[in-house]
Amino acid sequence: MADIFYTKDHEWIKVDNGEGVVGITAYASEQLGDIVFVELPQKGMSFDQGKDVAVIESVKAASEIYTPATGEILEINSSLEERPEVINNDPLGSGWLYKMRVLKPEELKSLMSEEDYNKLIGAKS
Repeated sequence: MADIFYTKDHEWIKVDNGEGVVGITAYASEQLGDIVFVELPQKGMSFDQGKDVAVIESVKAASEIYTPATGEILEINSSLEERPEVINNDPLGSGWLYKMRVLKPEELKSLMSEEDYNKLIGAKS
């Protein structure tokens, strides 16, 4: 079973057997507005937790995306290069950004649960 964790910067990571799928939250996609461009990392690159790894541009702003855990990029969602609006339509599903090998799973303890994240954004449970 996959565990999902959230950052204060509105990224999520769903981890299963040491691999994570990363994206932005529905709240983040709503705040950004219509997403028009995505710059994703290259496969094989490694990043430390909290480092900027991607950029999402919307009609309102450009926003850096930070990696929720230290790891290596295994795959990117290349369909977003042609259809970045998928992030707006399904941020927790087909709008995922990249998959990574989580190299320091202990870092996940510093992230938030869905309940804690909802408290952060003031969402009603």
